[in-house]
Amino acid sequence: MEDKIRVLIPEQEVDEKVKEIGKRISEDYAGKSVHLICVLKGGVFFTCELAKRISVPVSLDFMSVSSYGSGTESSGVVKIVKDLDEPLAGKHVLIVEDIIDSGRTLSYLIEILKQRNPADIRICTLLDKPSRRVKKEVQVDYTCFSIPDEFVVGYGLDYDQKYRNLPYIGVVEL
Repeated sequence: MEDKIRVLIPEQEVDEKVKEIGKRISEDYAGKSVHLICVLKGGVFFTCELAKRISVPVSLDFMSVSSYGSGTESSGVVKIVKDLDEPLAGKHVLIVEDIIDSGRTLSYLIEILKQRNPADIRICTLLDKPSRRVKKEVQVDYTCFSIPDEFVVGYGLDYDQKYRNLPYIGVVEL
């Protein structure tokens, strides 16, 4: 059975917003380089598109984290599945996420990365669900879109490993 996907944010709108955020990041990091940390797997599409639109020097690394829980709820227990390849000491770090929901995983990740002595840490996300935020201390520096509490796919986000390659953000209608 084929899932029904409703377009929430069209491809052109996503592209324009990524360009806008890339320009803001370039301005904010003028005269510096920025070290992007892509949170896998969902963040890879957004990170690549964003990196192409940043005009200051960019370096890139990948991290994969998993939060365990039952069903659709996270327990808040986070495990690093793939750690960074490069040290962070003295670097201007920008964590790039596909979506921020409760903020639990990101809160944990920030605390781990702070221990590695970066110059600073900022957060960039394609999508934010502020209504679901449990960890209020998670401050997002760059947000492309705030969205309602719906199950979204596309642009890296998946449903059972499907739909990551959609060029727009869609809602799975169950």
